Amino acid sequence: MAEWLYEAGIGEARAALVENGEIVEARIERDGDGPRVGAILEAKLVEAGKGGKGALVALDWPGAPQATLADLPPSTSTGARLIVEITRMALRERGRDKPARARMAEVDAAIGEGPDLRARITATGIAVIDLHPAGPDRLEQAGWSELIDHVRTGHWPFARGALWVDATPAMLLIDIDGEGDALALATEGARQAAAVIRRCDVGGSIGIDFPSVPDRAGRQAIDAAVDDALPQPFERTAVNGFGFMQIVRRRDRPSLIEQVGLDPVATDAALLLRRAERAVGTGVLTLTARARVIDHIAAHAHWTETLQNRTGRAVRLVTDPAVKGAGHAQ
Repeated sequence: MAEWLYEAGIGEARAALVENGEIVEARIERDGDGPRVGAILEAKLVEAGKGGKGALVALDWPGAPQATLADLPPSTSTGARLIVEITRMALRERGRDKPARARMAEVDAAIGEGPDLRARITATGIAVIDLHPAGPDRLEQAGWSELIDHVRTGHWPFARGALWVDATPAMLLIDIDGEGDALALATEGARQAAAVIRRCDVGGSIGIDFPSVPDRAGRQAIDAAVDDALPQPFERTAVNGFGFMQIVRRRDRPSLIEQVGLDPVATDAALLLRRAERAVGTGVLTLTARARVIDHIAAHAHWTETLQNRTGRAVRLVTDPAVKGAGHAQ
């Protein structure tokens, strides 16, 4: 039976849809991610664009992030106050960031921050299990740390080979590597690639490089394998003679691959705080990691305060340049 495991961590909420003991979907939501999809916010028009297109607004949100605005009413003056709805969160990409997208809100829309991760998984209708640090670590039992490691390295091994996944500014690229019969490798690779796309909530443009299969029937079998394994909605091309397929999926928010890969400091800080919540012992709770991770935690004083309240222990932050990754807590 499928169920969502949800953890309201410090600085980061986590959710995993688990089926038969395996994580099939994984989501995180971090403090400071910015306005969520569905948020209704006041905003100030910064640029009107031309013909209602290319408009830019500054959102009433900490840091006054900007968003592009579709369908700006004609003759709206720069500086005007508006009520907008977020339709896509801000995105980070290698070498550039993309602002959020917004549209004019309905006239009677109430100001609000939009559904959070807990609300979104509840809306799926699948049972949600709330996890607590004092209870069994069911996320870890399902393979959470291993999943994060795969996302970090971009390496996803399977029985016949492996996927190599790289998030580029143009698209997410998935290369299927392995030995043996090309069609068998390609069809299994198709299923594995579809699983990664679903697991990491990848949207936008996705390219898959399959082992070359010379005959049309073989390429059609690969197409069918993707269609069977990847839930709708999506659009795709057929596998071409060079073994390449392009998939396009709706992209409302950053994927797990973008969140983990493009912000390794925040990723390590969240993992360290998670370990600290579950650390066994008494007395001072010491968190040790490289300087950037410790500085990131120290910059959010309420995280340390929350950790102290949850564990009942004083917290000490220690920098050690020799410590790799997320560090340790004891």
